[in-house]
Amino acid sequence: MRIETRGLTFDVAAGGPADGVPVLLLHGFPQHSGEFDDVVPALHAAGLRTYAPDQRGYSPDARPPQVRDYRLAECVADAVALLDALDVPAAHLVGHDWGALVAWQVAAYHPDRVHTLTAVSVPHPAAMAHALATDAGQKARSSYIALFRRAGTAEKVLLAWNGAALRKMLGGVGDAERVARYAGPMRRPGALTAALNWYRAMSGAELARTPAVPVPTTFVWSDGDTAIGRTAAETCAERVTGEYRFVVLPGVSHWIPDEAPQALTEAILARVGPTL
Repeated sequence: MRIETRGLTFDVAAGGPADGVPVLLLHGFPQHSGEFDDVVPALHAAGLRTYAPDQRGYSPDARPPQVRDYRLAECVADAVALLDALDVPAAHLVGHDWGALVAWQVAAYHPDRVHTLTAVSVPHPAAMAHALATDAGQKARSSYIALFRRAGTAEKVLLAWNGAALRKMLGGVGDAERVARYAGPMRRPGALTAALNWYRAMSGAELARTPAVPVPTTFVWSDGDTAIGRTAAETCAERVTGEYRFVVLPGVSHWIPDEAPQALTEAILARVGPTL
């Protein structure tokens, strides 16, 4: 389906029983809503209705031109506006990577719209900001962001040689066909720049001032994640006042929805289950 809101048009993959309890799934960089394709069948079987949008910059008709248009606050407003357009008062929220940062902030600033939160790979924004400021290991893990924030240069590096660097970065998602599924759309005119604008608009201060999350929350992290270290992951608990679970997937990379969909599905259903 396509949803028009806030002057933009979002492509949204919807599925499951029409009367099911809604779940909003938010993807990360440089992927799209399809990263949840191996997760949603079990959610549908459990009676849940899923909505997975291609977020701002990823839907071709939701691609504003200015870097400031990709501030996290704008992406959070999109998620809330999508719930409004779907006539969903509150939903279970699942987010991976950048989608996790959006989900954390929706749950922090709009807890009345969130039944439960399952954040994947990326911890609470304030925990992430603290780790970036204090932990040398996390600074090293996040050093790639400096390149991503360099307009023009990052695009050249990632798209050179038919997107070799982009495809290498995505290597953990699976076979060449799955890598191409995500890398292909990023090679279309304007797509990669829009996706990288999330990094270019990122504010450490905005991350750091994110309030604690009061809703029931599960954070799923993998110890093979090269982008997010243990310091950021383990201090996440300090930023949740609701009932909290920390699920560690041993030996799994950053690309949890692709590499470990069954384990992620189990974590989501364990979180959502009591409310069904």
